[in-house]
Amino acid sequence: MAKQPGLDDRHRDKSGQTREKNSNTRIDTLRDTYGPDFAPGLRGDAHLRTLLDRTSSNSLSDYLKKHDR
Repeated sequence: MAKQPGLDDRHRDKSGQTREKNSNTRIDTLRDTYGPDFAPGLRGDAHLRTLLDRTSSNSLSDYLKKHDR
């Protein structure tokens, strides 16, 4: 079975689950995908884990849902 692209060019594993973004992904990298207004107040060199901790979010998807993205 060939790998099928998932969200944001991430791939699904054998069970069909989309691989999660790594918690050390930089905010400036995420702004390339979600726009310059993503994670206001955080520096671009901060990591996704910092954003999730500060917003009490469990995942990037959770953050996006909470912030109407």
